[in-house]
Amino acid sequence: MTSGGRARPLWRDRRFATYWAGQGISQFGDRITELALPLIAVTTLHASAPTLGLLTAAVWAPNILSLFIGSWVDHQLRKKRLLVLADVLRAVVLLSLPLAHWFGVVTMGQLVAVALVAGLGQVLYQTAYPSFFVSLVRRDQFVEANGLLSSTRSVSFVGGPAVAGGLIQAFTAPVALVLDALSFLVSALLIGRVRVADRPVEEPKDGLLSRAREGMRLVLRHPYLRASLACVTTINFFTFVAAALLILFASRELGLSAGAIGLALGIGATGGVLGAVLAGRVTRWLGVGRTICVGAVLFCAPFALLPLAGGPLWMRMGVLGVVELMSGFGVMLLDVPLNALQTAVTPDEIRSRVVGAFSSMNYGIRPVGAVLGGLLGEWIGIAPTMVLAAVGGTLSILWLVGSPIPATRTIEELDAPHKVAL
Repeated sequence: MTSGGRARPLWRDRRFATYWAGQGISQFGDRITELALPLIAVTTLHASAPTLGLLTAAVWAPNILSLFIGSWVDHQLRKKRLLVLADVLRAVVLLSLPLAHWFGVVTMGQLVAVALVAGLGQVLYQTAYPSFFVSLVRRDQFVEANGLLSSTRSVSFVGGPAVAGGLIQAFTAPVALVLDALSFLVSALLIGRVRVADRPVEEPKDGLLSRAREGMRLVLRHPYLRASLACVTTINFFTFVAAALLILFASRELGLSAGAIGLALGIGATGGVLGAVLAGRVTRWLGVGRTICVGAVLFCAPFALLPLAGGPLWMRMGVLGVVELMSGFGVMLLDVPLNALQTAVTPDEIRSRVVGAFSSMNYGIRPVGAVLGGLLGEWIGIAPTMVLAAVGGTLSILWLVGSPIPATRTIEELDAPHKVAL
């Protein structure tokens, strides 16, 4: 608190600012990898649409194990150490690609293996993160903290793709991955400097499978968690039908270079920054639940505009940028209030299990969507697949109808989560 009795802005808190800086640096590195991996497959290894779908699926396939990893993480005392370990693991595996490129032995098999191991590191990070987060910020700061973290992620989508495209064009994609590996090492160093109190954990009374089942049972029975899981799982399935083909569509059908793709995606990502900045204000205006509903629709619908891209270079880049801008704005209106809501209603002693259950379904569906997207792109064409993804993702809002989410106006009105018997 400040001397005048008002709460000090969270960004001025040294512990949060240190973590926020590490997260921001890592996010910028991620933008390089997201562009580099598919470009290596498309330009160096001449991958087909189904193969590219398989590579995208490999990035997210480890999330199928999230429920079990989260059940193990719940009973580990030092969550911060797990975050550091996850960052170091991803740094090491990404450095293998520049090494293989140096010797001229990059293969699709190695790309898939790197995607799988890096994805496993991401699962470890995301299951350990919730307990670290609630030790780092107070309950009344959840929306503010999520807004700041999401804004950094959105800013990375603005500058990151353009920088990534330029680096890839100048130094090749494998060499550019060195920067992402270094970003993970910097993130690990900064997280290691954040002082948080380890929250007490109970000794597990049951086996891993039983604990995982309890986490899934809570999610499926909880009215808020069940509805939000169904909604975001549907969104992730259909958006990854489109995402698996986006770089292929931009590169081959629109004829854009790596630099042009990065610039268009970077300009479009300003929508995410705007959404992150305005999410708190929109949430106060519409309420938490209605903002989530608007975000769910606005995230997915713009993909239907992609087939309109054509004409001169500026128009092709413009359509790609506008789609990204609208979708990025929507995803922030969805993510910021939804993350705060889920954090508020989840009992502390099973946070990692709940996140694991969510990730197993929500992120675990992404490989299925990516593989299907690759097959549909080959079968019915990329443009019709994009329209199908837009329609399917937009219908995700139907899962929220009849749930208590649309009527929820503020996080403070929700009851604090009670200790659950496991």
